Amino acid sequence: MAHNNQTQRTYYLKKKYITFFTTFALLVLLDVLTKAYISSTMFLHESFPVIEGFFNITYVRNPGAAFSFLADSPAAFRSVFFVTVTSLAILCILYCIVKDTFEDPLMTFGLSLIMSGAVGNLIDRVRLGEVVDFIDLYIGSYHWPAFNVADSAITVGAFLLLLEIFRGKKKHISPTSA
Repeated sequence: MAHNNQTQRTYYLKKKYITFFTTFALLVLLDVLTKAYISSTMFLHESFPVIEGFFNITYVRNPGAAFSFLADSPAAFRSVFFVTVTSLAILCILYCIVKDTFEDPLMTFGLSLIMSGAVGNLIDRVRLGEVVDFIDLYIGSYHWPAFNVADSAITVGAFLLLLEIFRGKKKHISPTSA
């Protein structure tokens, strides 16, 4: 019986690592390729509509983080700050994956999305000192800040983690405790 449990555990871990690292590799590759394509085929601040009145491809560079956080800070500070925070996030995610602190495929997928986005943007920060953004969503004159594949992966991954956290809390609440 113990052998069967060990076999199931080994199968689960293989599946978990394959899911995590395949998702990670594909999304980092997609992020790097889309940014390289935009950077090599468009001029900075060039834009073209994909869906008129809603979605443009617009080549911009962001020295800050989400919503240009720290964009006006000195470049040396930004560099150290973002590399440090990103490296810590990557280490925390890898720790969770390796230590198997959970057994939930959606959690694994969400962490993989977050790590791939973090690494995708880290590559830009190390290489360029800023991040290439190009997805420009808007309605009329109201534009959401431009973003990229890495940002999308981080956002979806964070949403999945929150969903799992709240779903997990509901599992632990008994009908009589309400």
